Amino acid sequence: MEKAEPDSIHARILGDIEGKILSGEWRPGHRIPFEHEMSASYGCSRMTVNKALTQLARAGLIERRRRVGSFVAQPPSRSAALEIPEIRAEVASLGLDYRYEILHRRNRRANRADLSSLEGLDGRILELVCRHWAGQKPFCLEERLINLACAPEAEHETFADLAPGAWLLARAPWTSAEHRIRARAADAKTAKRMLVEIGEPCLCIERRTWSAEAPVTFVRLTYPGETHELVARFSPARG
Repeated sequence: MEKAEPDSIHARILGDIEGKILSGEWRPGHRIPFEHEMSASYGCSRMTVNKALTQLARAGLIERRRRVGSFVAQPPSRSAALEIPEIRAEVASLGLDYRYEILHRRNRRANRADLSSLEGLDGRILELVCRHWAGQKPFCLEERLINLACAPEAEHETFADLAPGAWLLARAPWTSAEHRIRARAADAKTAKRMLVEIGEPCLCIERRTWSAEAPVTFVRLTYPGETHELVARFSPARG
């Protein structure tokens, strides 16, 4: 049997993996066979397999992790910069399973430091840290302060059925909001919670909402930088 040329094997590997990803047969997070497994399967060198996987990684179709292997990449999620989307809906748009967990919860009195997050805050607040998951990977870290004067039911709410953001949208409607968007390197605490490397680039959205003049909530949402993007559609300003 005549041995296939390396270039044709390289093209076959590319086509096979790309086809399984684009068809949905291999979903985000699916582990790609190891290099030695593919080398045996295709009857080629590991160098040929490595070349194909490197090309797929550069195209954003797979994610390569040192000492762990290669996995189908999670497509970037998108949210509107001028809207307040629900995180569950963002994850659902990716076709991934959603869940969330509360990492920290504390009822306390607002202090001076809280005023930089919510101007005019005075009284008791609920402090929350939540982690949202998309499939097997953390999707977003939510750090939130809720003004209990505007949402008193939150003090004893378990948030078993709705995450805090969705619960607030239903129970404490806002009349104005402010977004601040910035790039941020993951510190040690964030890296541990999001299962990323310290210093990894993250997209950080800080949001404040008010009901009339009363502050409702401050939230900081941190996303791994490579998995999220913000989109805004707008028209030219009129003179």
